[in-house]
Amino acid sequence: MTVTETGTSTGTVAARIARPDMCLVVQERTRPTGRGEYTISEVATYTGLSAHTLRWYERIGLMPNVDRSHTGQRRYDDRDLDWLDLVGKLRLTGMPVADMVRYAELVRVGKETVAERERLLTAHREDVRKRIAELQSTLAVLDYKIDVYADVRRASERA
Repeated sequence: MTVTETGTSTGTVAARIARPDMCLVVQERTRPTGRGEYTISEVATYTGLSAHTLRWYERIGLMPNVDRSHTGQRRYDDRDLDWLDLVGKLRLTGMPVADMVRYAELVRVGKETVAERERLLTAHREDVRKRIAELQSTLAVLDYKIDVYADVRRASERA
């Protein structure tokens, strides 16, 4: 199974799960239109996160250095939205917040942390693969039980 992210000229981002027998849209969002500067409410709508969560991300260092207008209002840019897209994907994989904050710190430090970032993501990828295997095993049990019940139902309909 492959997960891909696609974009369009309208700014729509869709994460897709590609399998030989299907292609499902998992999530589709359209970036706010504008000048590359977005309000916290526009970013909240785009990401599905609350303004409170976005401010919390700032406080804990997951979303540092958000620009402010001359009146002190937060102004997010396209790089911030790209970062939040990544954070959202890391959240979906179950990465602990502490690991996401650590990753953000490493990114801010720069190129000398590339090896450590790679190790962190590689270890997390292994955790995700284990969870996927567990879910596939669970899905197989569900499929089996559904097939059993469907067979029983069909047999009773024939009788």
